[in-house]
Amino acid sequence: MRRALTCLVFGVGALFATSPHAQTVPPQFDAISGNVLSAAAVLTVDSEALFAQSRFGQRVSQELAAEESVLMAENRRIQAELTEEERVLTARRATMDAKAFRAVADAFDARVVKIRTEQDQKSANIIQQRQQEEDAFIRAASPVLTELMREAGASVILDRREILLSDPSVDITEIAIQRLNLRLGDGIRPQADAAED
Repeated sequence: MRRALTCLVFGVGALFATSPHAQTVPPQFDAISGNVLSAAAVLTVDSEALFAQSRFGQRVSQELAAEESVLMAENRRIQAELTEEERVLTARRATMDAKAFRAVADAFDARVVKIRTEQDQKSANIIQQRQQEEDAFIRAASPVLTELMREAGASVILDRREILLSDPSVDITEIAIQRLNLRLGDGIRPQADAAED
């Protein structure tokens, strides 16, 4: 998330690097968040909080947590079934021909490997889904962050988590979250579209 946002903010920042209005815009009161947007050449944002505290990010986290919970329950059920099957197979070993037992055991082992691969892929799919959602969020957030840069007369937005020390007044995280909530809603259907119904 931080990597993607870093690419975004440096990219849009370059568009305004030569703006003649930089550092000349007076502070503005943001009616949406109730905060003051300071005029500054450099703004900061907490990229992790931007996603995690937005309705978009919260919706994604809830959905993926539910999917992970289902997958974990499925893994526990499969583990219990395989453990019982292994117990039964071990008990049958004394009554089976060695060659026949080896064939059955090999088939069991192959099935275990197949199941593990399938379950690992499901886990990887959840991780990939989160990355895709984060990328979609960054694309959707870009116009809002660009708008805030223009309003502040800024040339760049930096990730606050990568900065040793900065003036708290140039942090736009809360303002950005409020605007993103207004524009994007939970990301399934933008708030602006819902308001028109």
